[in-house]
Amino acid sequence: MKRAEQVTFGGSALNRVAHLRGDAEALNAALRHPRAGAVVLWQGKPLMQGEDRDRLALLAPNHPVLNRDRGASLAEPVFLGMHEDGAPRFACDISGWQPDDTDLAALGLFLDPSEQAHPDLPKGHVFAELRRLMSRLSPRDAELAATAKALIGWHDSHRFCARCGTASEMAQAGWQRTCPACRSHHFPRTDPVVIMLITHGNSVLMGRSPGWPEGMYSLLAGFVEPGETLEAAVRREVFEEAGIRVGQVDYLSSQPWPFPASLMFGCAGQALNREITVDPVEIEDAIWVSREEMMTAFAGEHPVLKPARRGAIAHFLLQNWLADSLD
Repeated sequence: MKRAEQVTFGGSALNRVAHLRGDAEALNAALRHPRAGAVVLWQGKPLMQGEDRDRLALLAPNHPVLNRDRGASLAEPVFLGMHEDGAPRFACDISGWQPDDTDLAALGLFLDPSEQAHPDLPKGHVFAELRRLMSRLSPRDAELAATAKALIGWHDSHRFCARCGTASEMAQAGWQRTCPACRSHHFPRTDPVVIMLITHGNSVLMGRSPGWPEGMYSLLAGFVEPGETLEAAVRREVFEEAGIRVGQVDYLSSQPWPFPASLMFGCAGQALNREITVDPVEIEDAIWVSREEMMTAFAGEHPVLKPARRGAIAHFLLQNWLADSLD
């Protein structure tokens, strides 16, 4: 797919300079670099700036807030890589900070509308839900935010050795955790997920999960199981969720999806039958949507149907399907 790397969170080509992760001297120099900047997260929400919340707000790695309100899972900043101008980029978590007025229930919403402003940060700097803002970011900011969120989320949920249960320690500039007892090494987790553009003639198969906003439908998706190819996962998931048999399967594009730690493999599949049998345990509903209906939905003029949210790979694949630019 020619436009594959135009997907949100992809195409930035951040120089991750992995060879520096074990070089303590080089990392210390990077932290002291005059243009070093850190992506800051609070409860998984990146620090943003701009009237439209369309830019990451980077702080110096030695900013007092980053030391005082540090989250429990990180001993030091995570090294993300180098910007084109040689400026180092890091990620820091300040989930130790407790805002005075925050609706904690909103943090679990599908699209959290709340924003939090730290009293010791510049005016206009707020923590905001990445899913709500992802399509507004530049490719570089999007990759930095996704990488920071995925890594910090992994550290927060993997603080103990999976082999012996001992509290593990951060290593390799945040790209590894090591157990001080049994010396096991643990690495950031990424879960493979297939997301499928399943077509039959002029229609595409769409589904919705319980709890989604009214009228919102997206492409079917599911986790790849051990010992399974992407093609097999596509066929299994579509049949399990909607009772549709799939023939030819082709890979299209991928997208890092740090909610919390997935890599979405976008695939196209040809349906062999049209009758839908929904598994209510898997999804709430599934429908066939014609190209004309989908164009109306993308224009915001469909009376019921709302397409997948902008920035998600489902929206990207559907947009290219409508434009006949999947090849």
